[in-house]
Amino acid sequence: MTGRCWAELRRPLRAVPVLESALSRFDDAHARDKALYLSWLADAYISAGEIEVAAAVTGRALDLSAGVASVRPRQRLAPVLAQLGQHRSVAAVRGVLEKAAS
Repeated sequence: MTGRCWAELRRPLRAVPVLESALSRFDDAHARDKALYLSWLADAYISAGEIEVAAAVTGRALDLSAGVASVRPRQRLAPVLAQLGQHRSVAAVRGVLEKAAS
């Protein structure tokens, strides 16, 4: 929760380490929760200007959210994808946007 709050407050230097630590304790069996926390991590990376890393994290979240019944991860990823859309010139971003569209 702490990392999520820092991400929402646009404090990526505080959010990223906390979120990465929390995510290290989730395995893929908790795909919904992991996808949600990856979305906040991606958002923090975007705030930090780390667009390629944000794209990679978003791609992982998309992969995990594809296998869950909950729509919440995809809803949470929508604004992240919109932010990434401003960086279409980055190859990694184009790949993630294509993955999201399919």
